[in-house]
Amino acid sequence: MALIAAPAAYRRRVLDDELDDLMASLPAIAVEGAKAVGKTATAVQRAQTTYPFDDPDQQAIAVADLDRLLAAPRPILFDEWQNVRPVWDRVRRAVDAGAPPGSFLLTGSAAPKDTGTHSGAGRIVSLRMRPLSLSERWPGDATVSLAELLRGGRPVVAGQTTRRLEDYTDEILGSGFPGLRGLGGRALRAQLEGYLQRVVDRDFAELGYTLRNPEGLLRWMRAYAAATSGTASYEKIRRAAIGRDEPLVSRNAAAPYREVLERLFQLDPVSAWTPTGSHLNRVTLPDKHQLADPALAARLLRVGSGDLLRGTGPKPLTPKDGGLLGALFESLVTLSVRVYAQVAEATVGHFRAYGGEHEVDLIVKGESGRVIAIEVKLAATPAERDGRHLDWLEREIGDELLDKVIVTTGGSAYRRQDGIAVVPAALLGP
Repeated sequence: MALIAAPAAYRRRVLDDELDDLMASLPAIAVEGAKAVGKTATAVQRAQTTYPFDDPDQQAIAVADLDRLLAAPRPILFDEWQNVRPVWDRVRRAVDAGAPPGSFLLTGSAAPKDTGTHSGAGRIVSLRMRPLSLSERWPGDATVSLAELLRGGRPVVAGQTTRRLEDYTDEILGSGFPGLRGLGGRALRAQLEGYLQRVVDRDFAELGYTLRNPEGLLRWMRAYAAATSGTASYEKIRRAAIGRDEPLVSRNAAAPYREVLERLFQLDPVSAWTPTGSHLNRVTLPDKHQLADPALAARLLRVGSGDLLRGTGPKPLTPKDGGLLGALFESLVTLSVRVYAQVAEATVGHFRAYGGEHEVDLIVKGESGRVIAIEVKLAATPAERDGRHLDWLEREIGDELLDKVIVTTGGSAYRRQDGIAVVPAALLGP
């Protein structure tokens, strides 16, 4: 089910800054991400020619004469290029032949399994697009720049916001898919249900996978949603997918779920960060689980704002401060931090020492190799002890740590006496 909004003026995305920078120097860029995150709307702003390959007629025309496509006025946008896979190789050859900067844009909602075909080998640079970050949903609110924190020196942080817990809860449920902004109630729930149903009914088949047990996949996705912001094993997720009077999803049936959902960009796991050197050798390396949008997790679990705020919804598979709302708030912050980090040429991971005695929710690693450690707290004012893992990490890695941050639901950004920056989620931006 497509998520289609009424025509509206284009609202600039954080990714636009990356595209402006890269298109001035590179001939071909691929923008990839889950369906409905806004890839086409962003790419169309720059294209003189657009080929919409989600249209079967356009697919047939393209296959009949691929070389003709590249003769059109540039920049040329190949939308949902994976539906006409030879296009990738044609673009790659055009780059080898000396195509000038800004010639080609490709958008894709699925990663082909054949990595040989999908490899740009330095010719086609890929950018990940995610749902709207908080700074894109609330433009003008941010007063603390992640890029500035990555430059080091522990700059002054300041700012005020009127956003509170209820606002973040609304954003968790309201979705970061641009086409759903402004919807609420039953209309919003119906769109999210339709989106999830399309993943099951159509997207798996389009990637060549025959889904023999659609309900088993939905049960697995619900269990995965309950694992949001945690490191539960896939065996634990599989076992959590058992419903009352329902059989256990078999290992063979569940094995493709993870692979295909990652290829569809519906799963967006956060990899573990490993410190450099050998001074921290008791580190575990499980992924931290995230769906493409926390609204999808909430819809899979059938929770509303009342359930989340009262704490009466399902319990997360990994215990979390604030229960399910705490897990989903961390998911919303993680989504936003990843958007900001990408434009700053940084990566995002998480840290967990062996046995779980020390954990840090997010580790942002800059170009220098040094990191910012971020804890996410479902609280307006963090307690003194909420910085203990950040302080421990600083003692362990010293100058490798650029800054320590606690992201909150509060109203003020400031630096504590221990050097930790306390930043409301609404005030953090690129």
